[in-house]
Amino acid sequence: MNKNLKLVVNNISKDENERYFFEKKELKVILDLYAKMVSEGSWKDYGLSISSKQISFIVFKHTAENAMYKICKNFKPSNKNLRYLITDINGKILKNSFELKNLLKNTDWKRLQR
Repeated sequence: MNKNLKLVVNNISKDENERYFFEKKELKVILDLYAKMVSEGSWKDYGLSISSKQISFIVFKHTAENAMYKICKNFKPSNKNLRYLITDINGKILKNSFELKNLLKNTDWKRLQR
């Protein structure tokens, strides 16, 4: 038995780990908005899409239909205003900001549905 062996658990650094997902505060803001929109009957379901470039919170009006929007976080934006995006399902940018909370707060979701 080798006494020099070490068990390494979760050896990914915290910064690197957070880079590939929403931070806890970001996810809370999104889920608070989601709960509000579900209670209004505007949204019914969601999904997540994760890649090395961005993570997306995908919103559905009905479970069996196509997505309405994507709330995206870019990991390496070319411009600070492209850090957070609201896009349609085809990827067209509807709104963008460097701050998630203000982006979601200042979005007229009823108007975006048209």
